[in-house]
Amino acid sequence: MQLNQVKAIITGGASGLGHAVAQYLVANGGKVALFDVNEEKGQEAAKALGGHFFRTDVTSEEGVTANVAAARDAMGGLNVLVNCAGILGAGRMLGKDGPMPLNTFATTVMVNLVGSFNVAKAGANLMQANEAGEDGERGVIINTASVAAFEGQIGQAAYSASKGGVVGMTLPMARELSRFGIRVATIAPGIFWTPMVDGMPPQVQESLSASIPFPSRLGKPDEFANTVGFILGNRYINGETIRLDGAVRLQPK
Repeated sequence: MQLNQVKAIITGGASGLGHAVAQYLVANGGKVALFDVNEEKGQEAAKALGGHFFRTDVTSEEGVTANVAAARDAMGGLNVLVNCAGILGAGRMLGKDGPMPLNTFATTVMVNLVGSFNVAKAGANLMQANEAGEDGERGVIINTASVAAFEGQIGQAAYSASKGGVVGMTLPMARELSRFGIRVATIAPGIFWTPMVDGMPPQVQESLSASIPFPSRLGKPDEFANTVGFILGNRYINGETIRLDGAVRLQPK
């Protein structure tokens, strides 16, 4: 898919990796609609990009369906969906205050896994009606997992389960949507510079950087965005999860 033909919905698009993707696509001639729960940041980001913003709870089936349709109408089409919305949901099963409240686990799975599926199905439903391009392609869905899907650390049971689910649904989604010419891929980033990391003490940031084999630094959001661009441009990438992590393998803690 040519980047200047992209009309993309990006969840979590007001900040972090999602915002980097939006900036990248717009810089290459694409159109974007940002989905986020942060109204102020979302409106500001969309205005700067010349895009559109829709306050969206990715776990709401009715809300997502309505906003996906509205975004398609605002952009004059929809052929790309990038799921970046997510929460950490950190906490031990058996913490100092007792067992983890089940709601903590359930909420993490709802946002990271169910939310990704919810937006993906709404997007695919509209993409299937697109005019077929080269190789019959009608759309691309890119989800965001994490290396924690493979090497979850202590305190990441909820987060790892949610991201492992994203990895697990990638191939079956790609297989099912192949008849419509819609590709599905997932990126599993390692430790990246995000607003969360930016607020950590310098010694913690240095420790994180030192844990990465090469290059021994945190990932840059534009490197994630470039990977999105690579997936969009290479139609033979389908049903795959790509680790983007500098060869890091997370230790137990």
